[in-house]
Amino acid sequence: MLAAAVLIKVLIITGQTDLPYHDWRVSTPFLRAELEKTGRFDIKVLEEPRAINDSALAGYDVLLWHYNGPRLGRVAEQAIENFVRSGKGFVSFHGVTYGACYGQTRQPNMKYIQDSEPWPAYADLVGASWKVENIGHSIRHVFPVRYTERDHPIARGLPESFIANDELYHKLDLRPGVQVVARAFSDPAKAGTGKDEPMLWTNAFGAGRTVHCPLGHDLSAQSQPGFLSALARSLEWAATGAVQPPQAITQQKTRVLVVTGGHGFPSDFFSLFEGDSRIVWTHAGSQAEAFGHKLAGRFDVIVFHDLGETIGEQEKTNLQEFVESGGGIVSTHHAIVDYTSWPWWYEDVIGGKYFVNDVPGHPKSAYKEGVDFIATVVPGMQKHPVLRGVPPLPVHDEVYKGMWRSPKIQLLMETDHPDNDRPVVYIGPHPKARSVYIQLGHSASTMRYPGYRTLVQNAIQWTAGKLD
Repeated sequence: MLAAAVLIKVLIITGQTDLPYHDWRVSTPFLRAELEKTGRFDIKVLEEPRAINDSALAGYDVLLWHYNGPRLGRVAEQAIENFVRSGKGFVSFHGVTYGACYGQTRQPNMKYIQDSEPWPAYADLVGASWKVENIGHSIRHVFPVRYTERDHPIARGLPESFIANDELYHKLDLRPGVQVVARAFSDPAKAGTGKDEPMLWTNAFGAGRTVHCPLGHDLSAQSQPGFLSALARSLEWAATGAVQPPQAITQQKTRVLVVTGGHGFPSDFFSLFEGDSRIVWTHAGSQAEAFGHKLAGRFDVIVFHDLGETIGEQEKTNLQEFVESGGGIVSTHHAIVDYTSWPWWYEDVIGGKYFVNDVPGHPKSAYKEGVDFIATVVPGMQKHPVLRGVPPLPVHDEVYKGMWRSPKIQLLMETDHPDNDRPVVYIGPHPKARSVYIQLGHSASTMRYPGYRTLVQNAIQWTAGKLD
């Protein structure tokens, strides 16, 4: 996990684009979410850029320019120039490559004319200008983009090329001193120029760094992995002058194995893991897939949402080795039925057992679907890291009654509903591994409930030893 103190602070400047071609209302939240998934950025959005001044930009590391509207006024424009000249970053893409900041106006025939005063520094920030008679692109198509400057930090360590599904801008005039990092061949058969056109370049602006990428026409173009990677790495380089290797980012994240199988569940379950930039997760749909190979050293936490009373010997060996090495365990809802033929698991690790059938000395446990009940924090446990930011949880979920619990568990959340046992969330008894059982998690509405999502995500980080 990247600590908050080292996250790169990004300000997306937007609010107007040349609709309907480049819709900032659609692309801005998408790009923000995708960039935040990398775990590298702390992102804010400004939709009224005319309010920019020097103090408004203080504290940010890089600006993502996603604006094509009227000139901002001298105060705002000067503040942006001051920001970049001071050593900060400026990244822009696609639909800002022409327009009012260049002194250009689109006519009803879709052609542009040069008819007003441009922002004097804008061409240097973008690193290019575009004569109105040259504004255009090839037919929208799929094409490869090649990193031609392989040693630049943005490109270093990446495959030589990536696929774009986009408009291929052409005939741009790059500023002196610009360094082209990537190019694409503009195919004459697609109304192109027959030349290699620049697709990503960098420029110096005072002590600052700027990057422009003419790709990114719409969500189909922006969702291409190559474009997202180029944009993220451009922001990092513009902000810091360097780019962490992809594996370095992954190594800082919590490695999670999510195990399902043996019981139906809403697909909303997987949304618990999407968008959490602190984790990288893998899904296994069976015991053999999950535990057929060694786990220790490969994962930090295993999240159980499966149901199987028995477990194979090889799988048992690998799972026990993972626990004994200090691996984290988060068990949710019906996974309380897991491996109930294996006393070590339910007595020493999970600390609880659901009885599917009557056994001597204990009747079978009971369940009831579609019950409204409330899980509340146990008095005195409010400050436990697993409960950080977790409110009382009113849910419409499945209740369990008549289960066995180890006397060694540490209770975190409880309920007083008569059809449910008192414990709802608790810490298991294993001396080496952190484990958390969360009974909630039957219904889609529970899985989408923000308080529940926080609970599960906290449990993952705490069992991984990254939240104390």
